[in-house]
Amino acid sequence: MATSKDSSSKGGGSGGNTQKSGNGSPAKRGFAAMDENQQREIASKGGQAAHQKGTAHEFDSEEARRAGQKGGEAVSRDREHMADIGRKGGESRQSAARGNKDNAAKGTRQGGKNGE
Repeated sequence: MATSKDSSSKGGGSGGNTQKSGNGSPAKRGFAAMDENQQREIASKGGQAAHQKGTAHEFDSEEARRAGQKGGEAVSRDREHMADIGRKGGESRQSAARGNKDNAAKGTRQGGKNGE
């Protein structure tokens, strides 16, 4: 029993390898712990190596269009989601139209007073 208390008191916890940061979430390790510039440098080297090896892929405009179309089709299969999008758009447009009517009415009133 003394050995399990010793390992947990050293930050071992239940898994042995997981360390906690000050806010209770697991501490970042490895690539995630690096600053953004270091991550970019490493990722850039990987991209360059893929291009040199010939395994990198670049989309042409037609291929990108097809990929976007497939994504749109996948999203549109969810009819409830599409209904929500349409409803929000309608509400937004309706509230904007109401705002324009209010502004037009105020402008007319002010214009009448200034013109007298």
